[in-house]
Amino acid sequence: DTVLHGSAGMGDRRDELERLNCHRPNFNEWKANINGVDLNKQFPSLWEIEKYRKPKTPSYRDFPGTSPLTEPESIAMQQLITADPPDRLVALHTQGEEIYWGYKGLEPEESAAVIKDFETISGNIYKGVKDIDSYAGFRDWFIHHYFKEGYTVELGKGQNPLPFEQFSHIYKATSGILWRSLFFPE
Repeated sequence: DTVLHGSAGMGDRRDELERLNCHRPNFNEWKANINGVDLNKQFPSLWEIEKYRKPKTPSYRDFPGTSPLTEPESIAMQQLITADPPDRLVALHTQGEEIYWGYKGLEPEESAAVIKDFETISGNIYKGVKDIDSYAGFRDWFIHHYFKEGYTVELGKGQNPLPFEQFSHIYKATSGILWRSLFFPE
């Protein structure tokens, strides 16, 4: 809502949100929760690296929080997985048309074959990327703590927020990946 409509409807938090957004006129680059914490840098998997190299205070993007799992959204996701860990995790993000699938060599062997399936099923729109210089993400934590398959699918291409006109393209490229994830486990 903040990205699409700005701070106008934020009541008492309006001034704070505008400050966190560096007083820019729009919120198109906002990548945080309402507290200015990037939820995909909130998980206890080498979180300290992100803390060291990312913003030190709440911001419109990239602030990993004061410690892992401080935000209600991150806690809820962690509790959901901990209560009944799935065999495979697929996290949907935007944008880049890539699928991140490795983490510090802790991913299971079958991930390499599954990523090839995902690439093919997407019509070779999405490209698998094994290693990236990023830590403390949801997928990172899942692979690190469960040693199971984890994938982050970066939907669409361009600048966020992606235009709705990309929906059909994204759906076509992604729906097969989601079906493959659900119905064809290794």
